[in-house]
Amino acid sequence: MDIFNKCITFCRADEFKELDLYPYFRPMEENEGPIVTIGGRKCIMAGSNNYLGLTSHPFVKESAIKAIEKYGSGCSGSRYLTGTLDLHQELEYRLAKFLGTESVLLFSTGFQTALGVIAGLAGKGDYVISDKENHASILTASLLAKGSFAELVRFRHNDMDDLEQVLSKIPDSAGKLVVTDGIFSVTGEVSNLPDIVRISKKYGARVLVDDAHATGVIGDGGRGTASHYNLVQETDLVMGTFSKTFASLGGFVGGNARVIDFLKHQSPALIFSASPTPASCAAAIAALTILEEQPELVDLLRQNTDFMRNGFKELGFKYHHNISGIVPIVVGDEHLALHMWNKLFEKNIFVNAFIPPAAPVNHSMMRTSYMATHQHHHLEEVLSAFEVVGKEMSLLQHHNSVTPVHAN
Repeated sequence: MDIFNKCITFCRADEFKELDLYPYFRPMEENEGPIVTIGGRKCIMAGSNNYLGLTSHPFVKESAIKAIEKYGSGCSGSRYLTGTLDLHQELEYRLAKFLGTESVLLFSTGFQTALGVIAGLAGKGDYVISDKENHASILTASLLAKGSFAELVRFRHNDMDDLEQVLSKIPDSAGKLVVTDGIFSVTGEVSNLPDIVRISKKYGARVLVDDAHATGVIGDGGRGTASHYNLVQETDLVMGTFSKTFASLGGFVGGNARVIDFLKHQSPALIFSASPTPASCAAAIAALTILEEQPELVDLLRQNTDFMRNGFKELGFKYHHNISGIVPIVVGDEHLALHMWNKLFEKNIFVNAFIPPAAPVNHSMMRTSYMATHQHHHLEEVLSAFEVVGKEMSLLQHHNSVTPVHAN
């Protein structure tokens, strides 16, 4: 059997391309934050994870440029050997102080952070207990840990009874790591961290929260899920990414200093990867500085997302209610969703089409997300386009706030 056969027979993307409904891998020629240029046309960006709008901030760009001028374009080595800069240490110190953790360790990407932390911690005799709707990086990391003879158990999404049932069956002698997204990336739903912490403590498990979509979005001054619930001291580990709020590329984990030191010396994903570039670190430091000095940006983001949620509700769209920067509009059939995406794009609105397997079957959606830097007229234009398209496609109705349907 030729291993390439699966590639040759893969035609799902081709079918959508032939129908001119393929919404992915669209190159941007310019990115000004709320406005991007795609295919020569100016579009309102309503699908970015650039929650505070800092990727185009002059201070962030200037900081990245100065870092390249001082350090060059890359580190040419891992943190373990020749790849540690004073910038890395400064960012780790600043993040630990911001998050309220003893220590922080940087990774080169957010995906790599999950691999480095989960597979770095969980080995033979340990259990990783993961929410079924955690990000793909967490599942991949858990499977990697399984290759090191750790056990992977998944509990039903945000189902605390199922979590307790799972934990109750694990031997007391086993090491246990409960992993959850802080904000789930598809629906924008916030995890039930208080009960996760309570149940985990009952069974001697540690808790790791992935705050990729929560840092800069919820919590005191954007400090994330644990801060949102006033559980900073009770949450064992928090990881996140620089590719969203922090307007850069990379990832981090924060927690107990001894645990972080262990990962420094035992995590293959860290030891055998080149370290984050000088420009990435400098941009993240600049973004963190802005967040610390202008916490009102978090409030602006919340105001914008509240405005959009209320607007979609008044129009009659099915939507997931949450408090995050993500506002998903449920469409249903995947072909219908791709037609809707195309109609919105024709009206110069760019959103994300989530279809299976990213969304449950018959629960395809337009995953919209917003920035603190969206102006009121941007948001009004998005709602206006959705209204026109929604009427054309008979998607407007009354009882429109939906309970998430999950792909278990």
